[in-house]
Amino acid sequence: MSIETGVLLDQNYQPLFWHEPAGRGPGYLPDSRTLWDVLWENRARVWGFAHSHPGSGRTRPSLEDVTTFAAVEAAIGRRLVWPIITSNTVCFFMWSGFNRLSYTEFEFPADSEADPCKLTPWYWELRRRSYEVPYG
Repeated sequence: MSIETGVLLDQNYQPLFWHEPAGRGPGYLPDSRTLWDVLWENRARVWGFAHSHPGSGRTRPSLEDVTTFAAVEAAIGRRLVWPIITSNTVCFFMWSGFNRLSYTEFEFPADSEADPCKLTPWYWELRRRSYEVPYG
């Protein structure tokens, strides 16, 4: 079973806030006043917001995801990185500039060990919280 979970990250890839559905049941991530307050208070040092999707393999942001990305960035006045993980993959998305909802995947170097996010605890903790997967 997977539970969509999110984490707000600072520019050193450190968690600022874990966002999880109430009751930890399956489903989508609900809006949260607490998440927004933490995001707003830390807007100058936020790097991005990572969240999980069910399943495995490569994933893409949903329409709800990209409208949220665009709204958050418009509100705080700057662009963020939007990692999305599955049970075995992480994909990174950023605004590409075509229109307000154009978010494109970008890749770190082919050597997965070079990916700075996979080497940080947030990635493994997000996997654990989302898929009940033990660390590394």
